[in-house]
Amino acid sequence: MTVKTAIVTGAASGIGMGYAAALVEKGYFVLVTDVNEVGAKQVAAHLTSKGPGTAEAAFLDVRDGDAIRATVQGVKDRFGRLDLMFNNAGMFVGGPVEDLTPEHWDRAIDVMIRGVAYGVDAAYKIMVEQGFGGIVNTASMAGLATIGYMGPYNMAKHAVVGMSNALHGEAKKHGVHVTCVCPIAINTNILLGINDGLGEWRGGDGLGAFYRRFGRFGKFVPNFILMDPVVHGRKVLLAVQRNKAIIIKPAYGKAVWVLARIGPRLPYLAGDVGTRVLAKVEPVFVRAAESLDPAPKA
Repeated sequence: MTVKTAIVTGAASGIGMGYAAALVEKGYFVLVTDVNEVGAKQVAAHLTSKGPGTAEAAFLDVRDGDAIRATVQGVKDRFGRLDLMFNNAGMFVGGPVEDLTPEHWDRAIDVMIRGVAYGVDAAYKIMVEQGFGGIVNTASMAGLATIGYMGPYNMAKHAVVGMSNALHGEAKKHGVHVTCVCPIAINTNILLGINDGLGEWRGGDGLGAFYRRFGRFGKFVPNFILMDPVVHGRKVLLAVQRNKAIIIKPAYGKAVWVLARIGPRLPYLAGDVGTRVLAKVEPVFVRAAESLDPAPKA
């Protein structure tokens, strides 16, 4: 029996975990990859126990192009095919631009632009040779509309949208479909990793503190407002099977996209308003970081 295969990067939690869950539900073999190898193993074991597909875990840092190529080729060699490649690994990098360093921009480029490009490079050539397959790149609504305090993240996600759209038309003649996913509100823990390892932004720390205190209540928010990652994964997989070029979930995000297309200045105006709002509430987040998650005493 032919086993369909998929690789998901950044799959130890959040959106990537949701992709992996949806794939296993459809009987795929899924390689769950992440820099968090322990988390990836836990996800793979849990999904395999539920079936009907199976999952295995592997450490993968998407900044390492050679490692991505070896991982992708390993699945192809083992199963004789690669059906789907989900380039999902990412992180939130942001804050006031005057507080950012070159390392912030480099991290956004390395993880969310180079990481996707390396995944595309490795998987696409295999898929062209075999004559079928699909590449799914996770961007964001931030790749379609911009807002202040998110410079590196906006930059990276716009790049993913552009890369995916260019490849979508090019790949058709080879029997390969390319999809760009632009989520707007998915219930993940991304706020816990703002500028991870790049020095603190107290506003971002405040967001993380709020999430640690109140994030568990996200599961009670309806999916049409804040979507569960597994529900999101199922909807994305269905759209991928229909060869959709761009997927925006929850559905209200489409209104933002439509406005951006029919009124090019509207996203900038909205971004200006959002920037002013963020500037006003940043002190609140700073105080939250200090009160909810105070620095340890010496």
